[in-house]
Amino acid sequence: MFRSPFADKGVPDAVKGHWVDRNAPMFLRPYLRLARIERPIGWWLLLLPCWWSAALAAAAAGASYPDPWHLVLFLIGAVAMRGAGSTYNDIVDRELDARVARTRDRPLPSGRVSLRGAVIFVGLQCLVGLLVLLQFNAFTIALGFASIGIVLFYPFMKRFIWMPQFVLGLCFAWGALMGWAAEFGALALAPLLLYAAAITWTIGFDTIYAIQDIEDDEIVGIKSAARYFGENVKPAVAGFYALSAALVAGAVAASGVGLIGYLAAAAFAAHLAWQVVTMDRADGPRALKLFRSNRDAGLILFAGFSLAALLG
Repeated sequence: MFRSPFADKGVPDAVKGHWVDRNAPMFLRPYLRLARIERPIGWWLLLLPCWWSAALAAAAAGASYPDPWHLVLFLIGAVAMRGAGSTYNDIVDRELDARVARTRDRPLPSGRVSLRGAVIFVGLQCLVGLLVLLQFNAFTIALGFASIGIVLFYPFMKRFIWMPQFVLGLCFAWGALMGWAAEFGALALAPLLLYAAAITWTIGFDTIYAIQDIEDDEIVGIKSAARYFGENVKPAVAGFYALSAALVAGAVAASGVGLIGYLAAAAFAAHLAWQVVTMDRADGPRALKLFRSNRDAGLILFAGFSLAALLG
């Protein structure tokens, strides 16, 4: 059946009734969907390690709260760079996406956005990200540029390795270094441990997310941690989450923040444990709900670190 390239249709895992679908001009909707604006969990998960790092750095520096300007810059940068990364990912994966039920209605495989239009859109979003990055100190700017190589390679990993979630973690966790660097102009053990915590957290939640696609991924040959672990996916996620919580506690210890920092790590761990207990490999909708709940897990940790700074 002929499918009009101008038909207005979203994808199954988008937030229902999002303003993109209700209020955005029709000609902009495919581009906003390329940037995943109607799926805000992505930029939240990119942003939260930045905010963790900024709050932990503030507490370590004896400040009463993380720098508000830095928090705003990280928010703008996360939305822009998540959009740029998603658009780039869709350019690379446009043929694979056309063969997977959950992704075949994305703007590129469905024909609603041309390849040329998508490339231009990537450039515009990267420009916004660059303008944000240039507001920080020289060390942080250099650190931001250092992540580019990982971002460029990530979309290809699902074709070659069974744990593309690890490479995604290297990308999404980078903010755990940036917040500390923005405060101190250098790195230390605490942000490195926080970075490792964010990597293992990302592997865990993206493995949960990949449960939705197991059958389609098997058909088209896409590799994922959910397929690799199979029936053992639940204990595997539990292991990654446990390691993440332990590394967060290590970051707290290395920063010298104290009791409130440990309580924040414990609350974060409790949320992750709840996800593991309630996940079901056979329940795709539940997997999506648990994946999205990681915004709350991340906000719990950020709030705890911010409280540690306030009560110093």
